Amino acid sequence: MFEKLEDTEINFNKLSDELATPEVAADPEKFARLMREHKRLTPIIEKYREYKKYTSQQKEAEELLNSSDSDIAELAEMELAEAKEKLPDIEKELQILLLPHDPNDEKNVILEIRGGAGGEEAALFAYVLYRMYTMYAARVGWKTEIINCNETELGGFKEVTFMIEGDGAYSRLKFESGVHRVQRVPETEAQGRIHTSTATVAVLPEVEEVEVEINQSDLIIETCKSSGAGGQHVNKTESAIRLIHKPTGIVIECQDERSQFKNRDKAMKLLRTKLYDMKQAEQDAKIASERRSQVGTGDRSERIRTYNYPQSRVTDHRIGLTMHSLEAFLDGDLDEMLDALATADTAAKLAKSIEG
Repeated sequence: MFEKLEDTEINFNKLSDELATPEVAADPEKFARLMREHKRLTPIIEKYREYKKYTSQQKEAEELLNSSDSDIAELAEMELAEAKEKLPDIEKELQILLLPHDPNDEKNVILEIRGGAGGEEAALFAYVLYRMYTMYAARVGWKTEIINCNETELGGFKEVTFMIEGDGAYSRLKFESGVHRVQRVPETEAQGRIHTSTATVAVLPEVEEVEVEINQSDLIIETCKSSGAGGQHVNKTESAIRLIHKPTGIVIECQDERSQFKNRDKAMKLLRTKLYDMKQAEQDAKIASERRSQVGTGDRSERIRTYNYPQSRVTDHRIGLTMHSLEAFLDGDLDEMLDALATADTAAKLAKSIEG
């Protein structure tokens, strides 16, 4: 079943030897590239070696079962039972490790949160989601940085775009894209009635310059004074940047930094990410039926989760998981939900690979 992994193990050993050479150590770029590949292959090779160990144990035990030495036969029977017990789980784990790898999984992410239906209450909920994701990032040691935001007078966000930097950030957060719905009594509601509001979350992998080429002649670059909260600096210098990508009509605004140069750099990074996402969306549309999994379509118009304050309940509609710990969840305790989504996605992919 896993015969091709023999060649992979040979290449893995060569890779390990190459990483130990002075030539590679002296080339940081090459060293980093080889280390990423080594890191990707390590769990596969470790599990394959475990698989080989127990298949060999099973074969040897079967040969010794009919030994005239009763002690050897008894030992062989015990080892055969152990191998037969362990091999099915090892084979399944190896199959999971061999599922197609998402090339974006190890990337940083850019999150966009927009208030949807519900006016000011939706904007306040958008802030709650922003706080939830930044608190989760802090828990796992990731860095966050706002790229752009549009605040409301009551402290909500009409929209906010921010970067999360950390190993495997995209692999953990990619299932958060979609419509998030909140059910609660707004602070401004005098009658105590429960209102339903929504916010849309988009999770995009950060894109390097080499992945998306932008022709400078396709850009209109405008500078303007910053607006909104910000103290004495606001409105005194033209540090805010507005990019217009003429071929697609995409407009990017960035005013978070005091430096026009830094704002331009952030805006370009966000534009590359949006162009890459647009390209991916076109490709995904062609293979939509293949790409859909148990955890949903990934369509940002899909309602994925409900946050019910009166019942302290959060429910993910794609996998039917309900948790009665809303306060902790909104404080960034997301691992149980994220693990369940990843497990459901892996199970769906595994089932599809077996069918195929």
